[in-house]
Amino acid sequence: MNRLVAKTILLIVATGCALSQTHTTVRHRREVVEEQPAEIAQAEEAIQKNDFASAEPLLKKAIERDPKNYQAWFDLGFVFNRLGRAEESIHAYRQSVAAKPDVFESNLNLGLMLARSNSPEAEPFLRAATKLKPTDHVEDGQARAWLSLGHLLENTKPDDALDAYQKAAALTPKDPEPHLSAGLLRERRKDFLGAEAEYKLVLALDPRSNEAVIGLTNIYMKSSRIAEAEPLLRRLSTECPDDAGIHLQLGRVLAAEGKKDEAIPEIQTALKLSPGDTDAQRDLADLLTQSGKLAGAEKIYRDLLAARPNDAELHQLLGEVLLKQRHFPEAEQEFQAAIRLKPDFGVAYGSLAVAANENQNYPLAIRALEIRDKLLPATPVAYFLRATAYDHLHDYKQASVYYHLFLDAAKGQYPDQEWQARHRLIAIEPKKR
Repeated sequence: MNRLVAKTILLIVATGCALSQTHTTVRHRREVVEEQPAEIAQAEEAIQKNDFASAEPLLKKAIERDPKNYQAWFDLGFVFNRLGRAEESIHAYRQSVAAKPDVFESNLNLGLMLARSNSPEAEPFLRAATKLKPTDHVEDGQARAWLSLGHLLENTKPDDALDAYQKAAALTPKDPEPHLSAGLLRERRKDFLGAEAEYKLVLALDPRSNEAVIGLTNIYMKSSRIAEAEPLLRRLSTECPDDAGIHLQLGRVLAAEGKKDEAIPEIQTALKLSPGDTDAQRDLADLLTQSGKLAGAEKIYRDLLAARPNDAELHQLLGEVLLKQRHFPEAEQEFQAAIRLKPDFGVAYGSLAVAANENQNYPLAIRALEIRDKLLPATPVAYFLRATAYDHLHDYKQASVYYHLFLDAAKGQYPDQEWQARHRLIAIEPKKR
């Protein structure tokens, strides 16, 4: 009588899912008429012990005797994969499929190996696997095939990928992974409502899914629903206190809500956990600046510049902090450095004009403003700065022109400066002739 012998082989293949790795357990069935060749039995015992070097020659010997033995080719494909010999693994799985095309596990493993090597041939084998019946755990196996196909198609056929995830979810309704994959893909496609629904399904199945919480917070932030993101991130930061990314995200959310005093310690915690995160350092320096903690911000910018001395924006940011501390000569130097590195940096020219004006270097202030106004729209503040610079240089004609331009543009927004402009015009108008 015929009897069925099932062997369990584990194949671990990275997939296109950004947050996880797919672990596919495949079961391969072999119909035996008399008895299993001794070499295959010995090889599979060696495989169970992770002794792949011993299994390889045994399987090759079995294939020499029977080149169409799909079981031996399948086992050899697995051995080659575990030995890091991907091309030989693909060849062996091809031979297994060629010998017996209707085996689910052979098609799935070949499709996965081809997908890992970025081969366009992967799709037909994974599609074939979705139509075949696994030896064991039928729904789980078929769902894994659909999930793997979805990962493969995300970049080329995203609609088909979403359909594959839907089929995987229908086969394993208690598995959150298909919904998570669909949520990530929908989020990348800016289908925020669809992604939100998928992430909520994940949380209904797995309330502790950090990936789904992070996905929801991303959507809430992109959709300007920041208040909804905060409680989710607070929960995550409690459950994952050593996750720098979560603390950083929470800090950014709190900052966006205007809760700077709460945001600062979260970003500081993130930096303790991940000291090399320059984006987090810049976020912290920005918050410290906004909170008036200028010395702390200055230190961070100086540390960043030590590592990146040619970053024009960092020189500009440090200059602004120095300006707020009334360290005008140092500020002027930083703005000059920013402009040398980025000659079209309009904002830096405006800041340079402010610093130069405070340093009583009025010709430099005027030159900086002339260049600034070629790069950026004119502003009332720029008009006022130029007016006062000309006033200090006793060029009353030009001072008068820019005081008038300032008053025309200010329209009550700068009451102190408007008062000063009017009184200076009274003083200098007779002199400009």
